[in-house]
Amino acid sequence: MTTQPHNHIVKSHDDERNRIIGEILRMGEMAAAQLEAALDVVARRDDKAAERIVANDEAIDTLEREISHDAMTLALRGPLARDLREILATLRIASDIERIGDYAANAAKRSIALNTSPPLPHTRGLHALGMLAVAQVRAVLAAYRDSDAEAAQQVRARDAELDAEYTGLFRELLTYMMEDARAITPCTHLLFMAKNLERIGDHATNIAENIWFLVHGDDNLPPREKRDETNTAS
Repeated sequence: MTTQPHNHIVKSHDDERNRIIGEILRMGEMAAAQLEAALDVVARRDDKAAERIVANDEAIDTLEREISHDAMTLALRGPLARDLREILATLRIASDIERIGDYAANAAKRSIALNTSPPLPHTRGLHALGMLAVAQVRAVLAAYRDSDAEAAQQVRARDAELDAEYTGLFRELLTYMMEDARAITPCTHLLFMAKNLERIGDHATNIAENIWFLVHGDDNLPPREKRDETNTAS
């Protein structure tokens, strides 16, 4: 009989923990869907749909605040070392997902400005870059769901591919701008959108590193390969 209160507390703690994991995954799926929708409105040049994506970002922001509050509430129940790692990782991951949602909304917002200019062929390159970012986000969410540190590190390693794709598009856009001054404004929007997608890859990498921390309890990871050469692009 004396163990019942303790068991009840443990079960309540586990239920709350599982609920927070579910909320993180739901928030991540919302952000991934926002990103896919943003890429779609760029291709379709749909201002109304873009405005809806921008408005929907508030739902992700709200969920991030709720998750942070719930994680801190859980911390007040005297968690053990593993629980503390989980709470810290939850706060970090929720913040990264919120930023992913922000970047998706920003891409949709810029698509409205882009639609005031004639279509550019480079939107295909932007879409390819965006789909790499979507794949990274979905893969790291699956790694989080399964507490799979090795799968998370595969996501981390693949960020170099996204960097290389971004660098290629960056250079292509710069060349196009130099050849045709009329393309400067729309290409500038595309450059900002491409940078947002590259940053989404960085946030997916952050999540991957937090999964490693959550599972292993350390941040002792080797430096990752970076192929973003836009600072030296010429």
